[in-house]
Amino acid sequence: MTQLAMFSHRFERNIRLTHHVHDRMAKRDVSEAMLLDPIETGEVRHKSETEIWIFKRYPERQDTLVCAAVSLTQAVVVKTVMVDWKLVEI
Repeated sequence: MTQLAMFSHRFERNIRLTHHVHDRMAKRDVSEAMLLDPIETGEVRHKSETEIWIFKRYPERQDTLVCAAVSLTQAVVVKTVMVDWKLVEI
């Protein structure tokens, strides 16, 4: 999978995808365009000041809720992507 140059206008940073997230995207049928959508428009839950989950519901998908585990540093570093994710209040 060739990574496109990705930038988040929402977070005003470049987006970096780990090798792990590329594997998960392929396994879970999540394209770079689909991953960018929740990053730009999805809900955010903070795990810490720099570690967040960004998620968005896609009713047309059988697994409906797509979530990215993200580290906000000098870039938006997407560490993994999950589908059929469940939000648990901390």
